[in-house]
Amino acid sequence: MFDRLAHRPARRLVPLVAFAIVLAAVLGGCSRRPAPPVAAPDQATVSRLVDGDTFVARVGGHDERIRLLGIDTPETVKPNTPVQCYGKDASARTGALLPVGTAVRLVRDSELRDQYGRLLAYVYRRSDNLFVNVSLVHDGYAVPDEFKPNVAHAVEIRASAVQAKAAGRGLWSACAAAAIPHHPGGP
Repeated sequence: MFDRLAHRPARRLVPLVAFAIVLAAVLGGCSRRPAPPVAAPDQATVSRLVDGDTFVARVGGHDERIRLLGIDTPETVKPNTPVQCYGKDASARTGALLPVGTAVRLVRDSELRDQYGRLLAYVYRRSDNLFVNVSLVHDGYAVPDEFKPNVAHAVEIRASAVQAKAAGRGLWSACAAAAIPHHPGGP
């Protein structure tokens, strides 16, 4: 058989060799076992609240500090910073929305982490798909804070802040204007 192949013109061997390579790749791929399933990186369970815009969650078998993207709440635990107006209320509200054990879906934007190593995410409760970031702004517990280039939901977050401010919800009526955090993209 090899003698007959040796006498064939080279141009006839090229399709035969290409077919053999493709066949070997396909058959080789079929004999491999599929990789074991790995927890999706967007699946997490709340472990602990840090403050109004940061919490710890179990992600892929380890704890991660999660920073809610696109928003800022008044400070309660920042070193060398006094507790700000409506800070305790904002932390309590986040704790009510995300009690320990709550299953959440984490949606990332352009950057994975901030300068402090926290995982940046838009957070949705799995039980009812509540968009936690927008909910906190809509109800007056947070203000928009654009983390450029992470701005996938900036328009939605800003619109929620405009509504909250117009209605005087939360920090918009409880705090003096000077005490409300102001960030680019805020109302």
